[in-house]
Amino acid sequence: MESKIVVLSTVSIQHSPDLYKIVDSLNRTLKKKDLMFGLALDQEDKNKAIFTIYRT
Repeated sequence: MESKIVVLSTVSIQHSPDLYKIVDSLNRTLKKKDLMFGLALDQEDKNKAIFTIYRT
Protein backbone atom coordinates (compact mmCIF):
# COMPACT_ATOMS: atom_id res chain seq x y z
CA MET A 1 0.00 0.00 0.00
CA GLU A 2 1.45 3.33 -1.05
CA SER A 3 1.08 6.35 1.18
CA LYS A 4 0.98 9.75 -0.43
CA ILE A 5 2.48 12.73 1.34
CA VAL A 6 0.86 16.00 0.30
CA VAL A 7 2.28 19.44 1.12
CA LEU A 8 -0.48 21.55 2.66
CA SER A 9 1.50 24.67 3.51
CA THR A 10 5.05 26.02 3.49
CA VAL A 11 6.23 29.20 5.15
CA SER A 12 9.59 30.88 5.67
CA ILE A 13 10.17 32.08 9.24
CA GLN A 14 12.97 33.54 11.35
CA HIS A 15 15.22 30.73 12.59
CA SER A 16 15.30 30.09 16.32
CA PRO A 17 17.17 27.36 18.22
CA ASP A 18 13.94 26.14 19.86
CA LEU A 19 11.82 25.78 16.71
CA TYR A 20 12.48 22.05 16.58
CA LYS A 21 10.65 21.68 19.93
CA ILE A 22 7.46 23.06 18.40
CA VAL A 23 7.74 20.80 15.36
CA ASP A 24 8.42 17.77 17.57
CA SER A 25 5.40 18.56 19.74
CA LEU A 26 3.14 19.02 16.71
CA ASN A 27 4.32 15.74 15.19
CA ARG A 28 3.74 13.81 18.42
CA THR A 29 0.33 15.37 19.03
CA LEU A 30 -1.16 15.35 15.53
CA LYS A 31 0.25 12.22 13.86
CA LYS A 32 -3.03 10.39 14.51
CA LYS A 33 -4.76 13.13 12.47
CA ASP A 34 -2.51 12.22 9.49
CA LEU A 35 -0.50 15.42 9.78
CA MET A 36 3.28 15.74 9.72
CA PHE A 37 5.44 18.83 10.22
CA GLY A 38 8.89 19.58 8.89
CA LEU A 39 11.58 22.16 9.55
CA ALA A 40 14.66 22.89 7.45
CA LEU A 41 17.19 25.69 7.20
CA ASP A 42 16.71 27.93 4.17
CA GLN A 43 19.59 27.19 1.79
CA GLU A 44 19.76 30.82 0.63
CA ASP A 45 19.41 32.54 4.03
CA LYS A 46 20.72 30.67 7.08
CA ASN A 47 18.79 33.06 9.37
CA LYS A 48 15.51 31.69 8.00
CA ALA A 49 13.83 28.31 8.41
CA ILE A 50 11.28 26.62 6.18
CA PHE A 51 8.30 25.20 8.09
CA THR A 52 6.16 22.73 6.14
CA ILE A 53 2.87 21.01 6.95
CA TYR A 54 2.11 17.70 5.27
CA ARG A 55 -0.90 15.37 5.10
CA THR A 56 0.13 11.72 5.17
